[in-house]
Amino acid sequence: MTELAAVKAALKTQAVETPSWAYGNSGTRFKVFAQQGVPRTPQEKLDDAAKVHEFTAVAPTVALHIPWDKVADYAALAKHAEDRGVRLGAINSNTFQDDDYRLGSICHPDAAVRRKAVDHLLECVDIMDATGSTDLKLWFADGTNYPGQDDIRARQDRLAEGLAEVYERLGEGQRMLLEYKLFEPAFYTTDVPDWGTAYAHCLKLGEKAQVVVDTGHHAPGTNIEFIVATLLREDKLGGFDFNSRFYADDDLMVGAADPFQLFRIMYEVVRGGGFTPEVAFMLDQCHNIEAKIPAIIRSVMNVQEATAKALLVDRAALAEAQAAGDVLGANAVLMDAYNTDVRPLLREVREEMGLDPDPVAAYRRSGWAERIVAERVGGEQAGWGA
Repeated sequence: MTELAAVKAALKTQAVETPSWAYGNSGTRFKVFAQQGVPRTPQEKLDDAAKVHEFTAVAPTVALHIPWDKVADYAALAKHAEDRGVRLGAINSNTFQDDDYRLGSICHPDAAVRRKAVDHLLECVDIMDATGSTDLKLWFADGTNYPGQDDIRARQDRLAEGLAEVYERLGEGQRMLLEYKLFEPAFYTTDVPDWGTAYAHCLKLGEKAQVVVDTGHHAPGTNIEFIVATLLREDKLGGFDFNSRFYADDDLMVGAADPFQLFRIMYEVVRGGGFTPEVAFMLDQCHNIEAKIPAIIRSVMNVQEATAKALLVDRAALAEAQAAGDVLGANAVLMDAYNTDVRPLLREVREEMGLDPDPVAAYRRSGWAERIVAERVGGEQAGWGA
């Protein structure tokens, strides 16, 4: 197999999970902007996700958020997804939208509140059993706003205790993915603020616990590819939440703010052996002002482009330059791959997969956007927090 053929073959195996919440209404803390045709039910979110997969062929799974996607029959929801050519993916917990969680959830000083939070996480594992999902994704808004508000070390003890109980509930083939976030909504301390804290907890829990890297959850100037390389080296990288940030947790389309950073991250994934199903490529985005389905298709395409460039890096030439101490030569190898226009290559890949070479244009011609506006009238639109 030629090098180009190998790159094409690898791209055809890629899978990018889309988030159910990205199909609903979203906005800022000032205003949530409603759009016509937005899904009203988890089933309609899956219908939209199926369209993303139809035109890209690399978005086969959809992450759920509980209770936003709560239904009476999860097996039926899984069947609904299957009938439309997709599957249910990671189950995301929600311990940040209840009044009881004002001072935290799993780290709360009140044992009764901690019990409530852990019971919700255990419920999410039950949902995994019903849907066939293998990934429980955990992000905690827990933290403090003021010095002295709570005992920092005690909160870590509570976190460890709660995580351990949930970890023991995981079944065969299931895993826990722990996400970290620099700040927000807590502003003085965050209980899982960085990859080191997440890694320490996952290391203690065991092999079923791994770290999720949300590309928007870092301080300015953070070398995210270093984090990725280190977690891969330690076999603790469970997946990504892909998005872009300019200032904080902006949740913009992946690659929008810094496509070069996305390429650098994907190179470390490829170089570190992370281009496998064991490292989940997930989107975590809010499409506040743009049309949602085309934006998600565009995000998937951005991940594909960064991956294609990463796969094109001449690793033998790079290793030779690095071993020789050729600083400029090594950098040039990376830049040559990054500056390659991979769009013609990806058009060929899509055509070979029986797809339209331009997924966004194909979606626009499909009439789906007009259909959902006409049909989704009445009821309550899904949105952030719904």
